[in-house]
Amino acid sequence: MVELLLLSRLQFAITVAFHFLFVPLTLGLALLVAGMETVYYRNKAETWRRMADFWGGIFKINFAIGLVTGLAMTFQFGTNWGAYAEFMGDVFGPPLAFEALLAFFLEGTFFGAWIFLNRSHQKLKAFSMWMVALGTNMSALWIITANGFMQNPVGYEMAADGSKVVMTDFFALLTNSYVWYMLVHTLLAAYLLTSFLVMGICAYHFLKRNNSEVFKRSFSIAVAIALATAVMLPVLGHGYAQYVTELQPAKGAAMDAIWETGSREPLYLIQVPDPSTGSNSIQLLGIPGLASFLYTGSFSGTITGLNQLPQDEIPPVGIVFWSFRLMVALGSLFIIEAIAGLYLQKSGKLYTSDKYLKLLIWSIPLPYIAIIAGWIVAEVGRQPWIVYGLLKTAKGVSSVPTENVLLSIVIISALYLILTVFEIYIIKKTVVNATGVE
Repeated sequence: MVELLLLSRLQFAITVAFHFLFVPLTLGLALLVAGMETVYYRNKAETWRRMADFWGGIFKINFAIGLVTGLAMTFQFGTNWGAYAEFMGDVFGPPLAFEALLAFFLEGTFFGAWIFLNRSHQKLKAFSMWMVALGTNMSALWIITANGFMQNPVGYEMAADGSKVVMTDFFALLTNSYVWYMLVHTLLAAYLLTSFLVMGICAYHFLKRNNSEVFKRSFSIAVAIALATAVMLPVLGHGYAQYVTELQPAKGAAMDAIWETGSREPLYLIQVPDPSTGSNSIQLLGIPGLASFLYTGSFSGTITGLNQLPQDEIPPVGIVFWSFRLMVALGSLFIIEAIAGLYLQKSGKLYTSDKYLKLLIWSIPLPYIAIIAGWIVAEVGRQPWIVYGLLKTAKGVSSVPTENVLLSIVIISALYLILTVFEIYIIKKTVVNATGVE
C-alpha cells in the first residue's frame, strides 16, 4: 500500500508539474499578445504587427502542447485516485465543469479564430486574442477554486454516512479566501515568468547585435512587468504566509522549520532542519523576531512549533523548507535582475552589457523552478491531507496494481520528455530564425 501511494503521488506530481510548465507562459503571453494586437489595430505601426506575430508564434507552440498535457492529468482522478474522486465529486465537479464549458471552449474557439483571421479583420483578430486571454485566466480561476477547497474546505457538509462531502454553498466555494490568495499569487508569477522569457529572448538577439525595434520595445514592456511583479509577489507572499500559518499551522511551521512553540522567533539566514531529531542541526545568523513578524504580523507574535502539533499530521519538513527557501532566494534574484535591466536600458548600456544579457538567457528556466517550488510548498505542505482536515492522502488512492502505476509512470515520463525536447527545439528554431522579424 505504501508503494502504491508513493507511486500514485509521483505519477500525479510528474503530470501536474509538466503541465504547469506550459500554463504560466500561456497566461502571460495571451495578455501580452492581445495588447500588441490592440496597439497595432489602433496605430497600424508595423513594429507592433511584427511583435504580435513573433510572440504569437511562440504562444501557439506553448498553447498547443499545454492543451494536450492537461488532458492526461484529469484521467488520473478516475484511475489512481478513485476514492478521492468519489469523496470530492460533488464539490470538485462544478468548478471543473465551468472550466471546461466556459474557459476551455472560450479559449479554444477564439484561439482558432485568432489563428485563421487575416490582418484585414484586425479588430476581430485583436478581440479574439483578448477572449483567449480571458479564457486562460478564467481557467486558472476554476482550477484554483477546486484546489482551494482541498486547502481550506468551505461551503459543504458531510454525507450522512460520512463517505463524501456535499456542497451546500457554491458562493462560499467561489469566495474562499485561500482561492484568491493563490489565484493572484499564481497570476503574478505567470506574468513574471513570461516577462523573463521575453527578456531572455530579447537578450539573445541583443548579443547577436540584432537590436531590432521589435526586441527593444518588447524588452521595455517585459522589464517593467518583471519589476512590478517581482516586487508585488513577496508583498503578497508575506500576507499568504500569515494566512496559511493560521489556517494550516504545520505548513507554516515547516516553511521555516520552527520546531518549538515560541514568541519573538528569529529568522535564521543559515539553517538546516533535521526531522529525525525534531530540531535544526544548523541555525546561524538569526534576526530576532523576524520569523514571528513574517508569520504573525508582529515581532512578538507566537508561532506554534512542529513538535507541539499532532505528529501524524506533520508534512515532509525538508521538502517544504528547502522549496520555500529556493522560491524566496530566486524571488530576490528576480528583483535585482529587473532593477538592473531597467537601469541599463535607461542609461543606454543594455545592448552592450554582454554579461547581463547572458545572465538573462540563463535565467529563463529560473521562474519555472520558482513556480514549481511554490506549488511544492502549497501541496506537499498540506500533507498528509489530500483534503485538509477531512481526507488523508492514503485514503484517496485507488486499489490498482502497483506494477501498472509504475509502467504508466515510465510511459508518461518518456512521452513528456519527447514533448519537452520537441517544444524546446521548435521555440529555439523560432527564436533563432527571427533575425529579421518581418
